[in-house]
Amino acid sequence: RSDTGETTAWSESVDTLLANKDGLAAFRMFLKSEFSEENVEFWLACEDFKKTKSSTKITSKAQKIYSDFIQADAPKEINIDFHTKTHISQNISEPTLSCFDDAQRLIYSLMAKDSFPRFLRSEMYKELVKRQQHRNQKRWLPFL
Repeated sequence: RSDTGETTAWSESVDTLLANKDGLAAFRMFLKSEFSEENVEFWLACEDFKKTKSSTKITSKAQKIYSDFIQADAPKEINIDFHTKTHISQNISEPTLSCFDDAQRLIYSLMAKDSFPRFLRSEMYKELVKRQQHRNQKRWLPFL
């Protein structure tokens, strides 16, 4: 799928990784193996939410994000501090497009500082890079 340059480029930043379809898929698979895929799912839900135009959709999407990720015992509850959680809970009845920004920033930071470096050290990532290098070698050296 992606070439070696692209696969190794994912290591440049979490933004590069999240912006690439294959990189995102690999990162999600890694997070799933660590039982922490709710972080990237929440981040993606927030990215989608911020593009919402209709005010009725803003309310319904905000409620869905809240019930999936924020409220106590949510099925995909994210790990955010009490203050941020309380702030969202108090404002969820009249949500704005920025109502999850603080929580999204916290989760992004957690992924960038914690999950992302572990992903780059993981066997899964190393194997992807190795496989791409091998494919590229074969393409340029057909006699191998």
